[in-house]
Amino acid sequence: MYTSFHDFGISDKVIMSLSEMGFEAPTPIQTAAIPQALKGKDIIGQAQTGTGKTAAFGIPLLEQRPDVSMKSRYPYALVLTPTRELAVQVCEELGKMGARAGVACLPVYGGQSIELQIKNLKRGVDIVVGTPGRLLDHIQRKTLILKEIRTIVLDEADEMLNMGFIEDIKKILGETPEGRQTMLFSATMPSEILGIAKNHMKKPAHVSVDAGQMVVAKIKQVFYEVREEDKIKALTRLIDVEGPALTLVFCHTKKEVDDVSGKLQQMGYPAGALHGDFTQSHRDEMMRKFKNGDLDILVATDVAARGLDVPDVSHVINFSIPQDPEGYIHRIGRTGRAGKPGMAITLVTPRQYRQLRLIEQSAKTRIMKEKLPTGAEVKKAREDDLAAGLEEMIAEGKHAALYHLADRLLEKYSPRDLAAAAMHMMLGEAEVEEIEEVRGGSYEGGKKGFARLFMTVGRKDKIRVEDIVRSIAAEANIPARRIGNIALFDTFSFVEVPSDLADRVIGAVNDSIIKGRKVKIGHARKRKQG
Repeated sequence: MYTSFHDFGISDKVIMSLSEMGFEAPTPIQTAAIPQALKGKDIIGQAQTGTGKTAAFGIPLLEQRPDVSMKSRYPYALVLTPTRELAVQVCEELGKMGARAGVACLPVYGGQSIELQIKNLKRGVDIVVGTPGRLLDHIQRKTLILKEIRTIVLDEADEMLNMGFIEDIKKILGETPEGRQTMLFSATMPSEILGIAKNHMKKPAHVSVDAGQMVVAKIKQVFYEVREEDKIKALTRLIDVEGPALTLVFCHTKKEVDDVSGKLQQMGYPAGALHGDFTQSHRDEMMRKFKNGDLDILVATDVAARGLDVPDVSHVINFSIPQDPEGYIHRIGRTGRAGKPGMAITLVTPRQYRQLRLIEQSAKTRIMKEKLPTGAEVKKAREDDLAAGLEEMIAEGKHAALYHLADRLLEKYSPRDLAAAAMHMMLGEAEVEEIEEVRGGSYEGGKKGFARLFMTVGRKDKIRVEDIVRSIAAEANIPARRIGNIALFDTFSFVEVPSDLADRVIGAVNDSIIKGRKVKIGHARKRKQG
């Protein structure tokens, strides 16, 4: 029904601004929310970052602006966001959409001079976008007057809840006129958010993008199974082969962010770090470099990445699997923006299979398993990258200043030797560290026709999967291909062998020596059900 922005019946000035911004057709959340909002209805919208929700509430906000003759120096609309980054981004978007209509938008947030904000508020603005704490500060100082507010928007309400802003939100809502319109947008709907809707909204219209649309869209989702100690090697392989434009890498903790970004930097990758312990100036600098492409990789915690909106992020990599399905939705929503394709990659250890499947079920999506690029594929990708760089340099003529050196060396060596030697210097030995393959997937039980055996050696004994395979094959005289899944833990291991060969393996391997360590082996005890 609504195939273009003209179909909404909005003003020509806003349509022209949308066209200049490159908007062609409304997204599903815009199609669902804008008609209801234009009628003045309260809205509960379930949508994540990247679905076009800023325009979903922004277009109705702009259409509600007062006539010039009725224009007040007090704002007519208020937007609450969880972070300063999102406040600035939303305000920029509203400013672009309302540019031809002459709508003035002001972001207010902590960390910026409150005196400057007060000065701008006194001059008069149409829309204020801010974080709950700073907005409440202005309200209490009476430097932000809400008596003319027609519409209030709660953007990323669940994130504001997670950050402890729920009481501030209630206080701000209590300061706005009763007849106002309220729009609430959230990726998830916890009970506290639904409580706000029940107590502060009037018969709201519910609009949403279903979970499949929210997550899948144009985002390809895959996972790779790796051991914890191999994650950095896996990450660099993927970066080398995928060749992403901008990559956002998510970690659980601040320490992990520091470790991962530090290791990437040591290996020559242009990576930056973002977490709550950094100063605001550092965060702003990292964001600027990432947006401008001066940094290809940004490693961040979930909290630090809230509100981060960079349209050109091509890859999101979950170095640590998200702790809940909602976190997965939030994370991968940072790619596949503005209709562009995106890639979401998750690194999973064998013990995390159950968590991955829970995410799939809750998000109503399918995350496909893929094999890590081989060492040969990594080498080829690096060589292709070098060749592309050399071709670009020749096309731009940057090499001409060294013609004299090339001429001198060509008197002694062939062009082929000279070019190969130069490339060898640039690539180094190009050795790619091996990654031990994880044999099998989930170790919740043995395969049909296989017996599950327990061994008293593990990673701390410097034992690898191939050591176990080699020992069993040699001692029990059975082909290595007949050995099933192997789960290697710190101090013990589980191995699956054909049921008819189990006793032979136990008899042959028990009390044998693997890498200087005496091994005990026997049938694994079955776990109690329930």
